[in-house]
Amino acid sequence: MTSKLDQLKQFTTVVADTGDVEAITRLQPVDATTNPSLLLKAASLPHYAALLEAAVSGCNGDIGLACDRFGVAVGKEILQVIPGRISTEVDARLSFDTRATLQRAQRLIDLYEQSGIGRERVLIKIAATWEGIRAAEQLERDGIQCNLTLLFSFAQAVACAEAGTFLISPFVGRIYDWYKKSENRDFTGTEDPGVQSVSRIYRYYKAHGYQTVVMGASFRNIGQIEALAGCDRLTISPDLLNQLASDQGELKRQLHAGDDHEPRQTLDEARFRWALNEDAMATEKLAEGIRLFARDQEKLEALLKARL
Repeated sequence: MTSKLDQLKQFTTVVADTGDVEAITRLQPVDATTNPSLLLKAASLPHYAALLEAAVSGCNGDIGLACDRFGVAVGKEILQVIPGRISTEVDARLSFDTRATLQRAQRLIDLYEQSGIGRERVLIKIAATWEGIRAAEQLERDGIQCNLTLLFSFAQAVACAEAGTFLISPFVGRIYDWYKKSENRDFTGTEDPGVQSVSRIYRYYKAHGYQTVVMGASFRNIGQIEALAGCDRLTISPDLLNQLASDQGELKRQLHAGDDHEPRQTLDEARFRWALNEDAMATEKLAEGIRLFARDQEKLEALLKARL
């Protein structure tokens, strides 16, 4: 019997949720994702010391630029050991500013292209706020493909698909965390609210012919991953990838592009904001996620500033 990781790779594209090149090299995913939290962890690794120095060199005190240069440098390192794409995130503090998000996304792509990496190997990560989705819609038209992150609600998924975004990252584990705390009980398998959310989005997209890729993210245990086997992509931490690689049990496909009778929806801004407001979990987790990424961005900036 092959490992569960090898079995999973037969029907789901496996993505590494880390900035650790050594872990990525060992686990051999197709794609990889980073975010401010993962870049902050990467900055503490000896492997990246030279990249930190290079990021601040010649940036003329522009710490935001230094952060983008470091993120791109890490992304370039990762792309040397994976065949697919790297996701690099726009500063979370721009999540409610469409114009600023567009400008920062373009700068990231310019930095990649200046380092010899084509935009076809990069996904720009943007928080799935209304403003972020509008920025992604324009970027997609301009040939820059996007990964809409911090996605917790069906309304966010509907809006992203309507905007033609390349990929979404619904956060399984954080949805699970909220309901576990709110209802004071645990969830397993298909009763897990995070698993149910991604399953619903997957079925809806396939039923209505959306091309947007569904990539489940933020897992707490391998049970959640097993319950979403068959999803387009899953981005998984090295610890959980190692668990899957060492487990020789059987893993069956759970998600199929079968019939789904949920009617197609179209959301304007008012309907989107109301639907999000009505979902307490999604409202709280989206705001919390943006704040946490912003705090880690600030810590990364402080680290780089100390090297000026």
